[in-house]
Amino acid sequence: MAAYTYILRCADGTLYTGWTNDLEKRLAAHNSGHGAKYTRPASRRPVAFAHVEEWATKEEAMSREAHIKRLTREQKEALIRNDEGDGKKE
Repeated sequence: MAAYTYILRCADGTLYTGWTNDLEKRLAAHNSGHGAKYTRPASRRPVAFAHVEEWATKEEAMSREAHIKRLTREQKEALIRNDEGDGKKE
């Protein structure tokens, strides 16, 4: 079963990184206030995917999430810019 690592862009301009097995369900949870504690405040919603990576296993997705969370904001923005430059849409 595929797993995904993602970066959300929140309404207040902040970024949130997580992982999931179901992108649509997870995005709906974040936007309804039932996702991560970070995205619960109304000031952070709505959120939208800014970057998504697909992995073969949950463990790979979780490892990548931990790696991305250690990046600086500028490094995360560079990942997002790379997505925009290659024409990928998630």
